Amino acid sequence: MRIFASLSLAALALACFSADAQHKSATQHRAPKARSAAPQVLVAQTPPMGWNSWNFFAERVTDKDIRDSADQIVATGMKDAGYIYVNIDDTWEGERDGMGGLHTNSKFPDMKALADYVHSKGLKIGIYSGPGNKTCGGYAGSLGHEEQDAKLYASWGIDYLKYDLCSFIPDVMEKQAPNDKAAQMKLMIAAYDKMSKALKATGRPIALSLCQYGWDAVWEWAPAMGGNLWRTTGDITPHWDRIYDLLSQQDGLAKYAGPGHWNDPDMLEVGNGKLSLAENRSHFSMWAMLAAPLLAGNDLPNMKPEIKSILTNADVIAIDQDKLGRQGTRAYSDGEVEVWTRHLAGGALAVAVLDAGDSRYSTHPFHLNLAKLGLHGPQEGKNLWTGEPITLTDHMPIEIASHDILLVRIGKPK
Repeated sequence: MRIFASLSLAALALACFSADAQHKSATQHRAPKARSAAPQVLVAQTPPMGWNSWNFFAERVTDKDIRDSADQIVATGMKDAGYIYVNIDDTWEGERDGMGGLHTNSKFPDMKALADYVHSKGLKIGIYSGPGNKTCGGYAGSLGHEEQDAKLYASWGIDYLKYDLCSFIPDVMEKQAPNDKAAQMKLMIAAYDKMSKALKATGRPIALSLCQYGWDAVWEWAPAMGGNLWRTTGDITPHWDRIYDLLSQQDGLAKYAGPGHWNDPDMLEVGNGKLSLAENRSHFSMWAMLAAPLLAGNDLPNMKPEIKSILTNADVIAIDQDKLGRQGTRAYSDGEVEVWTRHLAGGALAVAVLDAGDSRYSTHPFHLNLAKLGLHGPQEGKNLWTGEPITLTDHMPIEIASHDILLVRIGKPK
């Protein structure tokens, strides 16, 4: 959760109502034509893939940065790999006018034109707000303007909304229900439900990303109120210990994920900080095993070839985007080595052996226990990082470098 500023509630917009008179012919009595409901456009049937501005640009992001990033997503082959969303995070907001309408700031002179540009590249565009008076960065939030803002986003052509709790905590939760956590959580849920309904009322398919850090077991209530993805944790950082901590918190949440609604352990840090290649590889692999949204946040123009190779590995992405939509689970662990499995469409199985620590050596290598995976006999598969065939056998020794991973897809497990 980033630092936020808390200011007073903006004035509510005046509501304007109009009525149209209906005229009926005295001589003609025609039955009204039946109107067929517009087909519902489903979003996030697989975990959303794209790029978010925060991890690299933070508050410095501009219109030009988003246009350049859209260009880079196309030029680098990331679009072809499945990265579709170009998401603007916090600090795009300006001030509200006398009618409560929100305007962009000088960094984003024309949001509709920007959305049109992103769409012209065959991509989708996302935006950021929050249910409080202010966003995490201290910019205008949506409190009291939910319907107004939702209509504005739809008019711009927005495809994705990240909705970050931040100042709603002191503005509403703590103010209206001091020292009553249960009541505070009800206020929080109502705020997300309000924006969800406002987005639906626009008629535009807009993916809703709940960013409230996993509070009050969000996975239990977010799907019913229209959340397409929800943060299950606090913020990620480009450090192995933090990445592994977020991974560990996903254990037990698999039953809540599926087409249209996904657990989100936060954005990808692949290519950021001082992560080793092994750590980048493991991070990307495990987010794929988790059926997590794959939202990159790296420096696209200066992306190293080895980072591009990780982010565009088609075999690993296919695990994440598998149509069955079942999140992987931890089968068992042996000290610092963990084994996760994920059931895939067509009866296939993904197996990940992760060395989360740094002290397992060939003197006492990890030995795979197929029975604990529900497997019997040798299993023919593909090593998704080398592209080579591999046969998994019971009790086979597997030596993996520190923080590295063995990721295997088995076509028809025995």
